[in-house]
Order: sequence, then C-alpha cells, then structure tokens
Amino acid sequence: MASEFPGTRRTESAGYTDCLVLENAEARVVLGHQSGGRVLEYTLNGQNVIYQDPEQNGKIWKTGDPPYHPRGGRFDIGPEKLMPPHPALWIGEWSSAATGPRTGRMMSVVDPDTEIQIIRDFKLDEDSSRLSCRQTMVNKSKTAAARLCHWGRTLVTGGGIVVMPIGEYSRFPKKYVLYGPDDSILFNPSDANVRERDGYLEILGPPKHPKTGMDSAEGWLACLMPQNLMFLKSYATYPERVYNEIAGLTVSVWMPADGSMIELEPIGPMETLKPGQSAVFEEEWWLVPFEFPQDRNVDLASLEEAVQNEL
Repeated sequence: MASEFPGTRRTESAGYTDCLVLENAEARVVLGHQSGGRVLEYTLNGQNVIYQDPEQNGKIWKTGDPPYHPRGGRFDIGPEKLMPPHPALWIGEWSSAATGPRTGRMMSVVDPDTEIQIIRDFKLDEDSSRLSCRQTMVNKSKTAAARLCHWGRTLVTGGGIVVMPIGEYSRFPKKYVLYGPDDSILFNPSDANVRERDGYLEILGPPKHPKTGMDSAEGWLACLMPQNLMFLKSYATYPERVYNEIAGLTVSVWMPADGSMIELEPIGPMETLKPGQSAVFEEEWWLVPFEFPQDRNVDLASLEEAVQNEL
C-alpha cells in the first residue's frame, strides 16, 4: 500500500501483517504494533540485528491469556521490582501510524492495572542508520500519582561483546553489580567474562549470572556483533536525579548462558507523574560497520573513534 510519507510503507514481518516500515537506501526499521509495540527489524544493508524467536511468529496476546516474554526490540517501564505487572502494555495490541518521512508512532491502550499509556515515536535519518526512539509515558489516572522510569529492553542476536565507558566514579567496587540467585545483588562480583580495561567495562560473553548492572553516567554502550557490525545506543543520564531501580542503575545488560541473545537496557531516572502528566526518554541507535575481534580483544581506541564519529 502506498504511503503519503516518503520512506514509509507496510509489510509482513515475524508472522505479523501490516507492520510499519521506515527505510532509506541503506537502513530499514520494521515496527510491530500487534504485541507490545516492538521493533521487529533493524537492518543495515540487509543485515538484521534484532533477535526473534520463530516460535513466537504471529503470536497475539488477549486479555486473560497467560503472559509471555516477547522477543525483538522491546521497551518497557520500570522499576523492575516495583512496577506491577502490565501485560496490556508489555504484550497487548497497540496501534501504529506513519507520521512523517521515515517516521512512525506506536501507541498503547491505557493499561487497566497501572493507568499508564505509552507512546513510542521512531524517526530514521534520511541517509544513515541513526534511529531516534522516543518513549512517552503518560499518567492517565485522575487521582493517583505514578512513580516510574524508562526501561529499554532491546534483544539483539547473540555472540557479541558489550562495551561501555565507566567514567570517573562508580558506587560499585568493580564498576558493575551482578544479579545473583534468589533476587540477590552481588555488589563485589568476580567474573572472567566481565572486565575493566582502560576506562571501559567489557562483557566478553555470558557471565555466571545473566544480568549485569552499571551506574555509568557516560550515556552510551556498544554491542560488537559477529556480523562485523556495531550496534550503538546513546541516551541522556542525570547524575543529580534519583534512579529508582533497586541498585540505582543507569544501564543493564542481560546475556543468558546459551549466548543466543543479548539484552541492551538503558534505564531512565525516576519520574513522578501527577494525574495527566507525562515524561519522555529518548534513545538514539546506530548500526556501524566494525570488524569483530575474533580473539575477543577489542581495539578500544578504534571503538572510541567509531563511536565519536556518530555521537
């Protein structure tokens, strides 16, 4: 179907029809509104980095069905341990619309459990892979305030290396915490696959427990992928504000033992929304050619140069 806006159209993806496409000559983004308002594809020159599970293709959640964990380029609201379940937002049916050249919006219903509505706006650059991802959280309650935060939960294909700058100060002795069994948080972990080197934290492979959490205020992380691509995310941080994740995280990474996928998770500060108020958090994404180090020793100077060329 023809679109009124350049660089937008509809297609089928991951078993869903009527998905919204944003595209230019090199990059393509596919938005799936049918189950949770997700990014189903993010590609550079035909290489998709978003992790999908074929067993979930076309899956639709209806009220009363058991919840499930969708794959793909997900977003959420937190904090993780305090936010009530909200399946209408997480996996419910959203709406989607093209709103401009290479620009689209997905909108949720008002969640009956939290009285929150979510709007997600995406804009792909005309001639690069840069994708702006803006999440707006709206408190639709007429009486109750809401305390929540942005939680990016993008799943990318596995086998990669995650690198981020750690800055001058961290509350954590090893510059990260590791989420252990029984909801424990290990504040002084030791793990062969997580190391600090020359001002960067590197997650070289699956740690002994899947989830690492960081308090870096530097505002970016990169995932180096075996298909010789770097998936770069940047986002604002607010050192003077309260972060209401239990460990006060600004970003976390989840990497299961089988190495099949990696979850990249920028986290926003606490937003206290009175009835009718809203708050916005934005992530910027890029896909950049970058030779994957087969020995898993990243050339940090080359990485920094590649990142700064985009930021």
